[in-house]
Amino acid sequence: MKYRRVGSSGIKVSEIGLGSWLTYGTATEQQAADACIQQAFESGINFFDTSNAYNRGEGERALGAALRPFERSSYVLSTKVFFNMGDGPNDGGLSRKHIMEQCDASLKRLGTDYIDIYFCHRYDQNAPLEETLRALDDLTAQGKILYSAVSEWSAAQIADATSIAKRLNLRPLISNQPIYNMFERYIEQEVIPVSEREGIGQIVFSPLAQGILTGKYRKGQQLPTDSRAANDSINHVLKSYLRDDVLDCVEQLDGLASQLGVSISQLALAWVLRLPGISSALIGASRPQQIVENVKAVELELSADVVQEIEGILEQVKHFAPLR
Repeated sequence: MKYRRVGSSGIKVSEIGLGSWLTYGTATEQQAADACIQQAFESGINFFDTSNAYNRGEGERALGAALRPFERSSYVLSTKVFFNMGDGPNDGGLSRKHIMEQCDASLKRLGTDYIDIYFCHRYDQNAPLEETLRALDDLTAQGKILYSAVSEWSAAQIADATSIAKRLNLRPLISNQPIYNMFERYIEQEVIPVSEREGIGQIVFSPLAQGILTGKYRKGQQLPTDSRAANDSINHVLKSYLRDDVLDCVEQLDGLASQLGVSISQLALAWVLRLPGISSALIGASRPQQIVENVKAVELELSADVVQEIEGILEQVKHFAPLR
């Protein structure tokens, strides 16, 4: 495993991190979660990500239980706040009240004294940004979180936040957590340049495009019965990728990966990690073997010629055309 600093902060995370969306606390039993966490540690992964919103707290409980046998200082733990956790008018968003209450609730569910990186899961148009940033700074001062971060914020929102933090002498944000994969590349245009200027690293989710970039979905073939796409309750995002042009592209990428002697998932992860502004790529796993397979991506360095060939393949995909 290789490790990178998160932005300009001092904390280091594994280039491959383990997320718990749609897996721990929902579709995966605790025994499977425990096995995946054990394999993650054996593979050198030290970064584990969840959110209070994942199955209304069950994701945090499952991850916390799986991490309990390990020394707390040996891993980096992140969770998030924003989405509604109840039916009341203050049960969501980034108000001071919701942030403070949910941080305490997350600590209890995770069974830990502190959160390493605390993400604002989305931007809140209804909460003053200064209020949100002061609340995060106070949590840091209290030792409940070590670093604050954001998720899926625009370049303008990140710039506003960093400007306010500097003016008020608040502790800086260290990371943004956006979607990023071969088909979803909007952060290349503005988010990464602004983030690099402000010392903010990208911890990206869905680097395998909800499993599309594992090669398990093929044009003209029935969806695997055990796949996310076959589950009507969670497949709305994934199904946006299930188009002929995307699947044709995946088939060509799979062919290129075979020529290189790697899997398509390893190729896709190495492609994400080619950018120095990426601190970590978050994978999901319901079986330990998936982790063993994916962590091999850190050993793969793509030549300029291979990157160019990938770009040529991706340009064939309409709507998800690469940004330049």
